[in-house]
Amino acid sequence: MTTHHGTPGPPLAPWNPPQGPPRRSRTALIALLAVLLALALTALGLYVTKTGPFARASGPDPAARAQARGFLADWSHDRLDAAGARTTHPAEASRVLGSFTSGLEITRPRLTAGTAREEKDGAVEVPFTARMPVKGLGTWTYTSRLTLREAKGGDGGRWLVDWGLGLVHPRLSDTAKFRLDREDTNGPKAKDRHGKTLTSAAAPSLAPVLAQLGGGGAPRGAIRLVDRTSGEVLRTETKFGAKEATGKVATTTLDRTWQKAAEHALAAEPEGRNASLVALRSDTGEILAVANSPATGFNRAVSGTYAPGSTFKLVTSSALLMKGVVRPDTVVDCPKRLVVGKEFHNVETSFFPGATFRKDFTESCNTAFISLRDKLAPTALGDVAREYYGIGQEWHIGVPSYDGSVPAPKDETEKAASMIGQARLQANPLIMASVTATAATGRFRMPHLVPHPQDTTKTTPLPAGVTTDLRALMRATVTEGTARVLADLPGEIGGKTGTAEVSDDAPNNGWMVAHRGDVALACVVEGGVTGSGSAGPILHDLLSRVPGDGE
Repeated sequence: MTTHHGTPGPPLAPWNPPQGPPRRSRTALIALLAVLLALALTALGLYVTKTGPFARASGPDPAARAQARGFLADWSHDRLDAAGARTTHPAEASRVLGSFTSGLEITRPRLTAGTAREEKDGAVEVPFTARMPVKGLGTWTYTSRLTLREAKGGDGGRWLVDWGLGLVHPRLSDTAKFRLDREDTNGPKAKDRHGKTLTSAAAPSLAPVLAQLGGGGAPRGAIRLVDRTSGEVLRTETKFGAKEATGKVATTTLDRTWQKAAEHALAAEPEGRNASLVALRSDTGEILAVANSPATGFNRAVSGTYAPGSTFKLVTSSALLMKGVVRPDTVVDCPKRLVVGKEFHNVETSFFPGATFRKDFTESCNTAFISLRDKLAPTALGDVAREYYGIGQEWHIGVPSYDGSVPAPKDETEKAASMIGQARLQANPLIMASVTATAATGRFRMPHLVPHPQDTTKTTPLPAGVTTDLRALMRATVTEGTARVLADLPGEIGGKTGTAEVSDDAPNNGWMVAHRGDVALACVVEGGVTGSGSAGPILHDLLSRVPGDGE
């Protein structure tokens, strides 16, 4: 047997067990772990101290800012107990805020928060601007600031306003307070259309009107800082009114007899609700009376914005009559309810089956008018209001005024509501007195308080037949319809009532318009519920005191 031997290879290396990484690699790994640990500890520290990337991106705690805004809102809306409850001393805060606003006759504070800032001790400081309307004088504006701190103990985590007199006003303190001083200027003066003197003392509603006309000296006064003990004046914070009375006497179209009667009629309103009225000459547009209750403050009679409710059916009826949709004897059923996106109904859910349009008008049937909405184009009411009644055009009555708005409806529900003077329609007694005058005479004449006003309006007279129908409808509303409260007065009085919804949880506004001879009138009572029950007695009182027609 032959044996073959190959060439021998190199000797095998001895076996060693696996070894770890080189020393340099272990050192690098240990260093990396140390860095990661350090970063983790740093992050934890930043989280605990609320700084760095874990801090609130918006600065001071939002809860503190919300508490500041809540305090200012409660103060401005006269929720003084609620405002006090947001402070460190609730009872004292509520008492001081009340005495400050009432003592200075501040009617409605307007308080605006500035940018919050976090202090070193953790407190949050919020500056604010205070605009304080002082009754009958003007607005006092100043700046102050609130400091908020996190409450201790049981209220831990809750922010409270750190109460102190200085937050109300920086100069209010234990030793100094504010005092309102009014100066007697005998009020603004004017002459009526017969040259008789008019003053705001005799006719309080005219105070804002005459001041705007520039007659006499506007009311003047000042807020002064005084020593609490001695009453010594330390400084004058602000002054109101002109430095001196001008002595100027404005010439107006007003009639002292009508103005006096209007003032008395509003003063007799039994429940003291906000109300206003305007009387003007239908044949010239001259305003005979402007009255507001309360007498001071906002002149809602010419600058207010209200839904006119069913008094606007004068305009709606004009559109329907001009288009030939109805005649007074046309049968237009008056159901109890009608649904157009939402449910519409009549006052006290009344209904008149088989009613004529005359009956619908005199009883102010909402559902009948709404049922005719498809007979008019979406812009028809606005077009008629502007072209024939001047609504929405620029009026120059002699003082600032709101001249009305009848926008095109956005949908079928708004179109339905617009037919009865709701939706986004806006008017006031000035506008609705003018509407009544135009319906009664057939021609728009721009209302005005001063002789020879600038008139840039352009309107078209109503067709004679439409005017005749409107006068007959308004007269029937007094003799047999919802304006019967005026039926016992002498003269050929025509009228229209209105009830305007405000909101789901507020009572309706009450409206009434009327005309007699050459005078047209309109009255609104906020929260009056119905026109016949609230505005009706006011116009009855007024017309009973002025038997003439404005001459």
